[in-house]
Amino acid sequence: MTATAYRSKRCCARSKTGWGNEMGQHAVGIVGLGSMGLGMARNILGAGISLKGYDIFEGSRAALAQSGGNVAESVGATAEGVDVFMLMVVTAAQAEDVIFGAGNAIASLKPGAVVMLCSTVAPSESKALGERVIAAGFEYLDAPVSGGKTGADAGSLTLMCSGSDTAFETAEAVLKAISKVVHRLGKEPGLGATYKVVHQLAAGVHLVVAAELMALGARAGCDAHKLYEIVTQSAGSSWMMSDRVPHILNNDYTPRSMVDIFIKDLGLVLQTGTENGVPLPLSAVAHQMFLAASGMGYGKLDDSAVVKAYEALTGEPVVPGDAS
Repeated sequence: MTATAYRSKRCCARSKTGWGNEMGQHAVGIVGLGSMGLGMARNILGAGISLKGYDIFEGSRAALAQSGGNVAESVGATAEGVDVFMLMVVTAAQAEDVIFGAGNAIASLKPGAVVMLCSTVAPSESKALGERVIAAGFEYLDAPVSGGKTGADAGSLTLMCSGSDTAFETAEAVLKAISKVVHRLGKEPGLGATYKVVHQLAAGVHLVVAAELMALGARAGCDAHKLYEIVTQSAGSSWMMSDRVPHILNNDYTPRSMVDIFIKDLGLVLQTGTENGVPLPLSAVAHQMFLAASGMGYGKLDDSAVVKAYEALTGEPVVPGDAS
């Protein structure tokens, strides 16, 4: 199926008098206010769209309140009365629990509401979840996102979406509020997740390659900063090289996206490869390097901390004097 895309058109003010109202006011509920979910919520609010949200962590709920959003007391209260119910949780199991399990959001949604899953999950999992949502009489938008915390905060995410025309129409203002590009990939649940998981193969492998390159350079006597400059201006560069290696050079592993998240995502890549009979040796090796970094205690740090596994193997820090 041919993929199409449209770019967000942002008004200069992005206020309650801006395009959010012109596009038609739809109430939004969001569950999951972590490093990306909170930024997405803020951009939805900035577009003048009514939003309430919920997270199990009190600090995340407080951050939403400070941003002007309404804090719901439960998953059910978040789903009640909204036109678009967004999930920015970590796993498919969590999404299922929110919708059909302990959260039972499905019982609180109004007729015709759109369930919009923005998490990265296996295509087979998104397909199964979407079919259950549709069978219950609601719309489902399979809408995984890419761009990390930076893109979420800036409202410049890339979305890979599949769903009905009605689902896209209802969620249009929300999609524009959080994204730079939205790819419409068809109607069937699971298509959006398929494109996202295949993308994560490149993201995970490129990040491990960048860490491996820097570790080799350090051991071979290259200056890390000069090596980064040369590679990012040459054919061997990648987005991950440009974005993540500065974290290594600055010894700043504040989590934008964690090592453990890539263990999950590359696990989904390998699962999808198994389900489709495709060997993925590079993905398997990259997955092992993230597992090694997590086993060393770096799982909750920025995913660029995968370089710590290489430093342990070489005995050479990428940045001299970095003994962390």
